[in-house]
Amino acid sequence: MSRIYVVGFGPGKEEYMCRKARQVLEEADCIVGYTTYVRLIRDYFPEKEYLETPMRREVDRCRTAVEEAKKGRTIALISSGDAGIYGMAGILYEVAQEMGADVQIEVIPGITAATMAAAVLGAPLTHDFCVISLSDLLTPRELILKRIRLAAEGDFVLCIYNPRSRTRTDVFDEALAILREIKRGDTPVGIVRNAGRDGQEAVLTTLAECSGEQVDMFCTVIVGNSKTYVKEGKMLTPRGYVIREEDRMK
Repeated sequence: MSRIYVVGFGPGKEEYMCRKARQVLEEADCIVGYTTYVRLIRDYFPEKEYLETPMRREVDRCRTAVEEAKKGRTIALISSGDAGIYGMAGILYEVAQEMGADVQIEVIPGITAATMAAAVLGAPLTHDFCVISLSDLLTPRELILKRIRLAAEGDFVLCIYNPRSRTRTDVFDEALAILREIKRGDTPVGIVRNAGRDGQEAVLTTLAECSGEQVDMFCTVIVGNSKTYVKEGKMLTPRGYVIREEDRMK
């Protein structure tokens, strides 16, 4: 049976790519991907055949992968971060079903922006958290902001993807306004630009001081819960283990 691997290769640097992802990419007959993602990994696999499509051609990319797999070739469809988190895995399954393709699909996970940014900031995701994208290309803005509100009311740590683009400049400010209604102004906020890539930068601020001018599409924003704090330059969300240990010793 023809096979397509959907490969999450992480942020882009080789050291953040899992061994299975590297193995699959080395064995694939052809690598299919978004032009920018191909550029991130081409130097690691220079001998491979690449088929590229530009931004917003995800469905075409999946159809190309299926058509190539039907020729009996082993195909790797690449996705930055994790292929199943805002990645290509779900789209490929839908396209393959629509095409009635007899292909076997295997998803190879990778480090997603949430976990990479969290590692840079310290340990802000050690309790319950929500990941929410502010891109309204496929999701109505009203629904995005509703999810922001409900996550804040539930006292989740929030990890925000795609906070601001050149044409979508106001939704992050709208999200901040909602968060400020519910959370304290001194709630820690961490902003990581280019997490795990060249040019990585991290900023620690507070909900009251955070501004839309600080973020762009290359940023991941983590907003703490009511217990999150910053100490010695690291953002931490305790889960309660240390407190429980102290209680036991009393």
